[in-house]
Amino acid sequence: MGLAARWDRCNLGRSRRHPLTRARRREGASSVACVQQHAALPASFPRLPPARQGRAGSRRGGRPRPIVSAVLRRAIDIVVSASVLALSSPVMLVATAAIRLESRGPVIYRQRRIGLHGRTFDVLKLRTMVDGAENIGAGLAVNEHDSRITRVGAVLRRTSLDELPNLVNVLRGEMSLIGPRPTLPVQVEQYTDRQRGRLALKPGITGWAQVNGRATLPWSQRIELDLYYIEHRSPSMDLRILWRTLAMVLGGSDLYKGEAGGWEGKL
Repeated sequence: MGLAARWDRCNLGRSRRHPLTRARRREGASSVACVQQHAALPASFPRLPPARQGRAGSRRGGRPRPIVSAVLRRAIDIVVSASVLALSSPVMLVATAAIRLESRGPVIYRQRRIGLHGRTFDVLKLRTMVDGAENIGAGLAVNEHDSRITRVGAVLRRTSLDELPNLVNVLRGEMSLIGPRPTLPVQVEQYTDRQRGRLALKPGITGWAQVNGRATLPWSQRIELDLYYIEHRSPSMDLRILWRTLAMVLGGSDLYKGEAGGWEGKL
């Protein structure tokens, strides 16, 4: 079977009435499993149009999620993020003071990331490294015991408190509580067409890849976990992610892996 035919078999049968869709249902296959079966497409192969890429967030069988589900998720994002920001404000004040006392530079660190459908935005975090760290040493890569990490920053990273400002991104609508973690433009530029499917959802503070290995996994495996979540996400799955996230935050595990945090490409 030719390359174009394999691609058509995986993607043109998404209509509920299409015989390929019914066949995939009988076989219990998903679009992600189908692409895995027929091998990854080369970077030169034409990308699906935006309308079809957006289907990655639909229910199995090609049925789009009801708009009520999207509205409900957005409402939960707003209520939870606003509540956590209010409750954690004393901690944020203490962290802000500690950062200012230890090192010069802004308290809030901004970094350009890629969000839903490839849109760029600035992710917000509490600064955990010396000011201008991106231009020092390993650049964007961060390793354990990195000399650029401040003492306060090490504590914030260990407890994940440095990501509390991500909640502001959620309130702005740039992120969600649960979804694939936002990645750097230089990383997205190296994605294959298949890997770009993880941009079909808003990036999240935590996600399926985060609770199934975090930085101990190479990025290729993390992306596969993100694609799995996009195909299978449900309220029960989200609850499992939140529960595992709490356990990881309390344990402070899986924060680093090597110089590039598991990323195999260029930074």
